Amino acid sequence: MSDNDFLDLVLLQGYLDNIGSDVVSKMLDLYIQQSKIYLEDIGQASLGNSQAVWHDACHKMKGAAGSVGLREVHAKLVAIENLTETSTIKQEEVITLDKLNQVAIERFQMWIKKSND
Repeated sequence: MSDNDFLDLVLLQGYLDNIGSDVVSKMLDLYIQQSKIYLEDIGQASLGNSQAVWHDACHKMKGAAGSVGLREVHAKLVAIENLTETSTIKQEEVITLDKLNQVAIERFQMWIKKSND
């Protein structure tokens, strides 16, 4: 997959042009910190029986991922936020989401580094 698959490059370039790379880098740093919390919340929600808690936890991360241009992470959360499967399947989705999030963060970091060169 290309950076364009993982990242909303139009959105990110707009951020870069309008607010600069320092602020965009800080935005990513904040997302990285928050995504750990979101993933923990989603993981906890996967263990429970409350569809509302699962949906809310996924929905929060979906908004954050979309606002920082993590296209694939956002799409994954769109796909799973209304998931009504068993706890086991939800736990598998959390693992997949975590891995996808890490790859997207790495792609973002490489993109911002290239943009600063």
